Amino acid sequence: MSLLFSPFTFHTPGGPLTLSNRIVVAPMCQYASTEGQANDWHLTHWTQLLNSGAGMVTLEATAVSREGRISPGCLGLWDDATANALDEHLARASRLAPAVPVCIQLSHAGRKASSAVPWAGGMLLDAEHGGWTTLAPSAIAHLPQETAPQELTRQDIDRILNDFVQAARRARAMGIQAIELHAAHGYLLHQFLSPLSNQRTDAYGGSFDHRIRFPLEVFNAVRNVFNGALGMRISATDWVEGGWTVEETAELARVLKEAGAQFVHISSGGVSPQQKIPLGPEYQVPLAKAVKDASGLTTFAVGLITEPAQAEAVLQRGDADLVALARSFLYKPRWGWEAAVALGGTVDAHPQYWRSLPREAKNIFNDAKIGMR
Repeated sequence: MSLLFSPFTFHTPGGPLTLSNRIVVAPMCQYASTEGQANDWHLTHWTQLLNSGAGMVTLEATAVSREGRISPGCLGLWDDATANALDEHLARASRLAPAVPVCIQLSHAGRKASSAVPWAGGMLLDAEHGGWTTLAPSAIAHLPQETAPQELTRQDIDRILNDFVQAARRARAMGIQAIELHAAHGYLLHQFLSPLSNQRTDAYGGSFDHRIRFPLEVFNAVRNVFNGALGMRISATDWVEGGWTVEETAELARVLKEAGAQFVHISSGGVSPQQKIPLGPEYQVPLAKAVKDASGLTTFAVGLITEPAQAEAVLQRGDADLVALARSFLYKPRWGWEAAVALGGTVDAHPQYWRSLPREAKNIFNDAKIGMR
């Protein structure tokens, strides 16, 4: 039997959350919002992902404050307007798809906020081009040619903590079943973790315990108001000497498990332009395995896992508990269906799609009552 198409259950304070399979759509920024509000692009995008055959869909990095957006076009959840727009478009998308659990990634971009979209270079924007002042643990620019961020005061830290809590409450109110806190790819929580970006001398910088303090405070505060599945996406290594390490990631995962986390999602890099990433198929899977083995916490593997046989092998080897894919779902919107055909799995689909399979493919649709002639 395929492990990829076996169910997986998160045991949460609010009760069990069961995924029909172990395929997770990873968060993918769309840079398509106006003032943080979801729109018809998101309706179309989310409808597609919810019909993909995945066991859970994660919404893109969603800013907990206006200043926390990666770009002016990033999705937000910081007030009634952004919450209402997200709720409306997600509800409409969900009605057009089988029942699939939804996770939202809550984020603050820190010093990587106020940036142009990737296809416009991704550089820090100045005020003339719609940019704003960025905040970070320390006044260190991400790139040497960029303006340094303002160092966060204790009042700033408390305010951002509350922003995460309020966003989590809004997510809970609209029925979202899981939250992933973004502590990867060089954004704010990762900036606290890494000694490359965090050179504070107070209780939030220096030692490992001090550098994890704010991410852990955010986790605990969100845990107090959200009883669904809660986890964290972590860059397991900065790929830079003297940076954040996989051993520290494993220790953080152990701490998160004790605090009531359901999962960690293991990625890497993003905090320094000096990173040297050994790109290749499954290049981050060994990081996921190291964290899983050391912490015992449910682990997602991600990164250049593109074929069904790859995803299955990751699980069969015990390297991770679930497999997350992102851009593969943009290129092949029914990747989950193709994986089911290849691995002998089944997926849920609306009756309008039941007769869509090629003649040589086995019927993979649950409860299909129409022949595949």
